[in-house]
Amino acid sequence: MKNILVINGPNLNLLGKRELEIYGKTSLKEIENKTKEFSKNIKLNTTFKQSNEESKIISWIHECVNDKYNGLLINAGAYTHTSIAIMDALKAIENIPIIEVHLSNIHQREEFRKKSYISEVADGVIFGFGAHSYILAIMAIENLLKKKKRLKKKTKKRNKTKNKKKK
Repeated sequence: MKNILVINGPNLNLLGKRELEIYGKTSLKEIENKTKEFSKNIKLNTTFKQSNEESKIISWIHECVNDKYNGLLINAGAYTHTSIAIMDALKAIENIPIIEVHLSNIHQREEFRKKSYISEVADGVIFGFGAHSYILAIMAIENLLKKKKRLKKKTKKRNKTKNKKKK
């Protein structure tokens, strides 16, 4: 089973309690439970983490560099628009897919929310679908992992063909 890390940034622990008109009534725990259930059905294991502290988020990203996880889903909250440090940590991840996720449509919000440092290094971005954004992000990671597997097989086959031609 492939392991997916889901990182949630500042204030996401208050989902279902704050700005309901933007983020909805679903709590982060409910999102976690639905995402884990969906992931399990497609043979992915998800680990959810949440912190209001930038340094913890960066340390969790560093775990991905060491091949502990096969994919990363990140909702960095407000750090999305401000943290060069998180962007730099994400740049160190080379072998796994990174999907940026947001509950709200960031392009329909305040001007400062339209800039994402994470988008610059993510393989894809999903936003605006409320709690369902997490399920869509898991689907995207699953798709990227399948593509990666096919690409590896294709590369192996190509290398075998090259080696035969050399002989």
